[in-house]
Amino acid sequence: MKIMNQISLNKLNSKLPVWDLSEIYSDIDDPKIKKDISDIRNLSNSFLKKWKGKIQSLNSFDFLNCIEKYQEINEAICKIGTHSNLIFATNMEDPEISRYNSSVSDQITEIISSLIFFTLELSKLDIKTIDEWMKNKKLEKWLPYITILRKRNPYILDPLVEEVLIEKSATGRSAWVRLFDETSAALRFPFKKELVSEAEILNLLSDPNEENRKIAGKSLSEILEKNKRIFGMILNVVSRDRYIEDNKRGFKRVMSSRNLDNDVEDKVVDTLVDTVNKAMPNLTHRYYKWKAKEFGKTKLDWWDRNAPLPQTSEDIIKWSDAKNIVLSSFSSFHEEVSNLAELFFKNNWIDACVRQGKASGAFAHPSVPSLHPYVLVNYQGKIRDVMTLAHELGHGVHQILAAKNGLLMSETPLTLAETASVFGEMLVFRKLLDESSAEQKKQLLAGKIEDMLNTVARQIGFHQFEVKFHEARIKSELTPDEISDIWMETQSHAVGPHINLNNDYRVLWGYIPHFVHTPFYVYAYAFGDSLVNALWYTYQNSDKNEFSEKYIEMLSAGGTKSHADLLKPFKLSAYETSFWDKGIAMITGLMDELETLRA
Repeated sequence: MKIMNQISLNKLNSKLPVWDLSEIYSDIDDPKIKKDISDIRNLSNSFLKKWKGKIQSLNSFDFLNCIEKYQEINEAICKIGTHSNLIFATNMEDPEISRYNSSVSDQITEIISSLIFFTLELSKLDIKTIDEWMKNKKLEKWLPYITILRKRNPYILDPLVEEVLIEKSATGRSAWVRLFDETSAALRFPFKKELVSEAEILNLLSDPNEENRKIAGKSLSEILEKNKRIFGMILNVVSRDRYIEDNKRGFKRVMSSRNLDNDVEDKVVDTLVDTVNKAMPNLTHRYYKWKAKEFGKTKLDWWDRNAPLPQTSEDIIKWSDAKNIVLSSFSSFHEEVSNLAELFFKNNWIDACVRQGKASGAFAHPSVPSLHPYVLVNYQGKIRDVMTLAHELGHGVHQILAAKNGLLMSETPLTLAETASVFGEMLVFRKLLDESSAEQKKQLLAGKIEDMLNTVARQIGFHQFEVKFHEARIKSELTPDEISDIWMETQSHAVGPHINLNNDYRVLWGYIPHFVHTPFYVYAYAFGDSLVNALWYTYQNSDKNEFSEKYIEMLSAGGTKSHADLLKPFKLSAYETSFWDKGIAMITGLMDELETLRA
């Protein structure tokens, strides 16, 4: 397959959907935006005057009125933020769009800071007040939200400090995130006689042609090397910014604040990391040894890590076929899941085109309950792109199901946020595997194993990089070379001895957005994948209809339940090493099947 040049890209893009964001606002100059921000500011000011300093003394009926108004204001804020974030994601190079996104961010940050008193006062509620409130049946649904806030109470600072931290975030962490995004979007990578985007150069790392992969890998490394100072500066500043706040709040470990946000205990994450680390020889080390043999080598260069197997061809999968594969896979599990996913295709809630300035990768934006989620992918017709589509639509279905809980309780903790997405991938994979020939089965198994290793083993490697980097940053700023040293140390164990991580690989930390956007997010992928593997094991060994109903109920819970409560109906517990062992056994079982095929 040749590199997808602009002509071929345009041909594919002509059949792909794009968002129509006019259902929110007509464009960035829509006068409704200014009016809505003004209305929200007035509502916020009225809310502040009426309720500040009074939350703990309210009766249940007044508090119900108060929290419903708070949710209403926040939904209005998030609706505007949704528009600015999404339109920015479609064209990060347009200075007018960038300015619009920044302006909206500044204004809504100011409004949010004025409302911080509500969650601060709510977090300090005593049990007697809560018990009294819960006698009002209409307030019972808010108990999970109040409970989560009370967990944060030991780490809350003076209200004025909290307000300053929120307001300063626009010129602090958020500004550095924006710098990272705009810098990454503007990068162009030489490939033969073309200059291609980051999404395209990363896609070429899985090109069937070995020379193309090598050129792409060296090009990626070359451009990141030229930009390592700015990416290193961004990482250093974001890390220091995070440490200053976490230290003042009293968090003892660099990842503890993220774990609190994820509603998961440090010890659960430690158990996950330790289990995966111990299993690395039977995961990545074993698989890449197998893959190297397929290529007639003892070692693969890092740019060959995601290469398709030799003597295999991968046809371009049309968008219509990708749609049918995903929807039929979802339908075989539960008709409601398929029907909800179909809405994204019918209503152009998907932006699938690859184009200059567009955000690389993929995501599902939950938007707000009164609207609907939006999915972004960069579709280039590969099986992996179909899997990505299934992944993001899994998120989208999850977000629709959880929306009934309202804005404040619809968001699922990150530890469970990847559940529906990875489960969606698994449904597609199993459908394709069942319908494939022996040669296709080998290719599919290898591809799925690689995706699982990228999700579990690689993300744990990323997590360990973050931990070591952030711990080192407490003492002093790190140079790009020092960051690279930590990167190479942690990634070497994650991929094993059969992948050659040469000097070209030393700067690849520079393109990973999660390190900047959401530090310590990455383990959530491993958590989610392992959880799904355990759920899939349960699904295969239980009544399918009963399981699917429990599954939809789990997704519908949104943020109203902890991971422990959500897993109880399936008789699973993340506190036990055996839970994570099931996830690993799923991967090693697929490897057993793959090795049998070769024999």
